[in-house]
Amino acid sequence: MPSVAIVGAGIAGLSCADMLAEQGWQVTLFDKGRRPGGRMASRRIDTAHGEASFDFGAQYFTVRDNAFAATVARWAEAGLAVRWPEAGADAWIGVPSMNVVVRDMAARHDVRFSHHVSGLAREGMHWRLLGEGMPTEHFDAAVLALPAEQAAPILTLHDFELARTALFARSQPCWTGMFAFEQPLPHGEHILRNHGILAWAARDSAKPGRAGPESWIVQATPQWSTAHLERQPEEIGPHLLAALHEATGGEALAPLAHSIHRWRYALSAGTGLGCLWNANQQIGACGDWLLGPRVECAWVSGRMLGERMLGAAREAA
Repeated sequence: MPSVAIVGAGIAGLSCADMLAEQGWQVTLFDKGRRPGGRMASRRIDTAHGEASFDFGAQYFTVRDNAFAATVARWAEAGLAVRWPEAGADAWIGVPSMNVVVRDMAARHDVRFSHHVSGLAREGMHWRLLGEGMPTEHFDAAVLALPAEQAAPILTLHDFELARTALFARSQPCWTGMFAFEQPLPHGEHILRNHGILAWAARDSAKPGRAGPESWIVQATPQWSTAHLERQPEEIGPHLLAALHEATGGEALAPLAHSIHRWRYALSAGTGLGCLWNANQQIGACGDWLLGPRVECAWVSGRMLGERMLGAAREAA
């Protein structure tokens, strides 16, 4: 059976891996992160009042595609996902954290974390990964399940048409703040949208299946994040905290703990193409930037690429 290296072990890469592995392909995923999550990342921080948990990437995911609905139904049956009605009628979250569903998908595959792939080398009819500590093994096919900005420079050396698509698919950044407090902030709602520099703020500790001290996620608007993109986290934190207190209408409370994260590639516009595949060179790409800015779109894109690769293989046989 063909072997494939998938660079990026987020929802898109893992969805593609599921499709190919079901048909007997030898799939190996490589991810620069230390653990599963990607943009469905979660973080735990110890405080004097217990452990605070934050979903500091995607806040929830929607379920509209029939195939994705079947997958989410399995997650729900296993206790890994529940609805979050406050975010919307079709909003779901992972339990006890957003990254749990990614961990569940990754557990079925050979995923090599802490592997930063810097490029691909075409050697004969096979691919070899470039980067410090990369394996010497070769693969029949290569998939880039990365943001467009990271896929473009790798694709440029092998397929300019695919690279051009990635070059025109720009993402917007997002500064994100995680704040834990000793007492609840004086605001009855658990979700705030479009308030000043804040595009979104949510009381994470009030999500279904959560526990711990009062915890809030604060996400700045793309415009503000772009304007302050190269500033340091310690400079950004006070602005996000002040914006949260202003939005909730309470006094400025010092947080028990906090962390600031910069997402350079947070929100994709979506090209509507679904996926990219060059059957001659056996190289392709998938991700939300090829469909739309939602977790579900990333999953669907990965599945679409897997189906396309399988179809091309059948035609070539």
